Amino acid sequence: MNAATRRDAIVCFGEALIDFLALPALPGMPRHFVEFAGGAPANVSAAVARMGGNARFVGMLGVDMFGEFLMSQLRAFGVDTRFTAHTSAARTALAFVSLDEEGERSFSFYRPPAADLLFRVEHFRSECFADALALHVCSNSLTEAEIAQTTVAGMQLAREHGALVSMDLNLRPSLWPEGFDPAPRLWEALAEADVIKLCRSEADFLIRRAGHHDAMLQRLWQGRARLVIVTDGGKPVRWYTRGAQGQVPTFRVSAVDTTAAGDAFVAGLLSRLVEREVRADTFDAAIADEASIADVIRHGAAAGALAATRHGAFAAMPTREEIETLLRSDA
Repeated sequence: MNAATRRDAIVCFGEALIDFLALPALPGMPRHFVEFAGGAPANVSAAVARMGGNARFVGMLGVDMFGEFLMSQLRAFGVDTRFTAHTSAARTALAFVSLDEEGERSFSFYRPPAADLLFRVEHFRSECFADALALHVCSNSLTEAEIAQTTVAGMQLAREHGALVSMDLNLRPSLWPEGFDPAPRLWEALAEADVIKLCRSEADFLIRRAGHHDAMLQRLWQGRARLVIVTDGGKPVRWYTRGAQGQVPTFRVSAVDTTAAGDAFVAGLLSRLVEREVRADTFDAAIADEASIADVIRHGAAAGALAATRHGAFAAMPTREEIETLLRSDA
């Protein structure tokens, strides 16, 4: 690759699916569901594009009405879909989402079988990573052996091409086979990530498996992890590097739907790394500066807060201008 190539693409790999969001029943009418484009990595790609960034989605869509809808939505948001594959061997996955009074969500998944699980290593194309700052993945592409192998291979391929690797654990226990322990696959993938984002419950899951908090961090440091971030709703975001730790305040908002808040957070953080012209070879220097860490996390927190004030996933993602406005108002 030419040394002058600008690395500004955020490549997102994994599932794209349909979120059917439950809306309150109207008088004389049953509860009804509204179709939204979703899937954690696809959400991140849509959010990056919405923020004006160079977003790319890599995954497998079904040759069906839902796959067509997802492709049209990705393109409408400005996401690069040149490396998105299609199959008629399985349908596009569905998720039915219900919300409580505080906007917290619960899921009912119709997956497997699903098209996104059929992506294989041979479907990756090296040119996809030529201008990539980062590859982003989550654990929903670890739930079966072959797609898990593909995910880890993709993380390694991205690194070979000079990209950072980002992972949001995004653990959904109901997606895993009953009685199956996901921990070994989770640790294997986490060992390949430079940037790891956990929510509080996911951190607690890993802490229980490791034995205690410091043991969890030490296990992550044994891999390639260089920055670990733990979100906890409206509470401050905790961050850890190999030599320091701290916290960053979040934003007070009236949440109506938290479905895509974590994905918006990741998009805001990765987009800010692009804006700061951070690369894989300068990442250590960037996170040696606590003010730099706080800045990128603050942008992620603003994006996540804004997404929580709207219904849907793609549809909830904020623009760069909206993020800047919130940051200024809270300065």
